Amino acid sequence: MLLGLRTAIYPVTDLTKGRNWYEQVLGSKPYFDQPFYVGFSVGGFELGLLPNGTPGTSGPQPLWGVQSASEEFQRLIALGATELEPVTDVGEGIKVAAVKDPFGNRLGILENPNFKVSEVR
Repeated sequence: MLLGLRTAIYPVTDLTKGRNWYEQVLGSKPYFDQPFYVGFSVGGFELGLLPNGTPGTSGPQPLWGVQSASEEFQRLIALGATELEPVTDVGEGIKVAAVKDPFGNRLGILENPNFKVSEVR
């Protein structure tokens, strides 16, 4: 049985550049930083960077929670990401968007006022 999202791994061609960019995006340093993997703690979940990978936008598409999809979308663009999917209201106050990080990966965001942190296991 699946228990819920634990880790989303993003391949990068340059681990140092990837770590530096995601430090800016997340506003924190990685909790695990090795030449073979870098892991950031994000609200009880993990965003991992895998070196020497092949970035892409068509594989698994995790969505990372944000307070304001519009504000975060603009911040990611300002940090060097490019638009993949504009902020879209999909109903019930839920908004989604996606950018391509500087390494070629899809980074999805989700503003969901219905998400209950208390239900995370």
